[in-house]
Amino acid sequence: MRFRTPSREEILTGPALATMARIGGPAVVGSLLFTLYNLADAFWIGRLPPEASAAAVAGIQISWPIIWFLISFIAGFGGAAVSALVAQYVGAGRPDEAQLALNQLFVLSAGAGVVFGAAGYFGSPLLLDLLVGEGAVASAAALYIRVIFAGLPTMVLPGLFYAAFAATGDTVTPLLVGAGGTVLNMALDPFFVLGWAGFPALGIVGAAYATVLSQGLVMAAFLALLYRGKGHLRLDPREMRPRGPWIAKGLRIGVPAALGESSMAFGFVIMTAVIGRLPNAEAALAGYGIGDRVLGILFIVTGGLGTGLTTMVGQALGAGAMDRARELVRKGIAALVVVLAAEALFLWLVRYPAVALFIPGRGDVIEVGARFIGAFAVSMPFLGTFFAALAIYRGSGHNVPTMILGVVRLWVLRIPLSYLFGFTLGLGADGVWWGMSLSNVLAGLIALGFLLSRGWQRSVVEPRPPGG
Repeated sequence: MRFRTPSREEILTGPALATMARIGGPAVVGSLLFTLYNLADAFWIGRLPPEASAAAVAGIQISWPIIWFLISFIAGFGGAAVSALVAQYVGAGRPDEAQLALNQLFVLSAGAGVVFGAAGYFGSPLLLDLLVGEGAVASAAALYIRVIFAGLPTMVLPGLFYAAFAATGDTVTPLLVGAGGTVLNMALDPFFVLGWAGFPALGIVGAAYATVLSQGLVMAAFLALLYRGKGHLRLDPREMRPRGPWIAKGLRIGVPAALGESSMAFGFVIMTAVIGRLPNAEAALAGYGIGDRVLGILFIVTGGLGTGLTTMVGQALGAGAMDRARELVRKGIAALVVVLAAEALFLWLVRYPAVALFIPGRGDVIEVGARFIGAFAVSMPFLGTFFAALAIYRGSGHNVPTMILGVVRLWVLRIPLSYLFGFTLGLGADGVWWGMSLSNVLAGLIALGFLLSRGWQRSVVEPRPPGG
């Protein structure tokens, strides 16, 4: 399959859904590869001896909400700010300012990656002790999480570069770079995890080493590419000296997104703790972890469409093309809802064999994971409006609504409803799954209300000075 990056004129005037698909297509392939990498981790770890496999799968599931909590804060202010500023400056025909925005946010994100990585490395064991009472699960998670945090900048910076390229309409370049790292990660897993070809069998910590090594090579490839310059984007040491107004602008746009992303991530930490307190927590966490990865397969198309929607809305607002922006919003919402409804039906039909593929011989885990997927699938069409709202507000650079939506979905709806159904009403794991599903329905309806208010219809790019 060959992808071609659409031009600025095509983004601003071409067929809405076709152009959105052209931008989103490479993002879909990239997300598919990333999802396959997540599934490969679960697949190979699931091949550890039966007495260790469930604890290791559950250990990764416990670890990732904590990792995501710190990554999401950095990615929130870096990725959200670079998406809005680069897209809108390119749409306004001001590529030099798009490049300056990238350089300023690179310095900010790199520094934050080092600081947050150190904080996670030293602080995560204490948090793990608070989150899960299963000794084997906590031990496995501690091994995995410290390696990931030691290499946190390698996890953060590729996301910033991806967002910058996507904001220009180029999702092909990050696809090619990211695909190489993902394929390498998947290839390393059986050697590092199971000890193929004479390698030491490192188990769960081997999966962590494979991830950090492959992401480090992805980061190095992006740095080399951007120092040479690619399209509108170039890393230039002369533009990396922190400039107060630009840093302030980036933080003003990005901090609400960072707070929203990190609050959602921390909400998932708490959700994991809730699941970890269920009877037979090991099976519940492992089933949830596998089910969550299987669900990730179905979100790759909507993620790609969301990337296209963010880019096109941002460039339309930067160019002052409000009618075009409204057309994109209408058609983007409809496409996301329809795609998610079709995917949910398919996933519901294959939920049992899909989970069984990743942890054969553990009927208890398969049952829990399949029931989680079945409940979640019911609510997936409503997530279409939720994902659309996040993409549209991200492109506009107005991230307070995304922060509110994230907080409401997790803290006001999901956690209380899951606890109510699972523990107060005594429905156990099924109650937690249906509480999560109901939270998606309500969050989607609230997101639709935000979009109808039209608060996204303002550019964050200041007009060009007269004669500028």
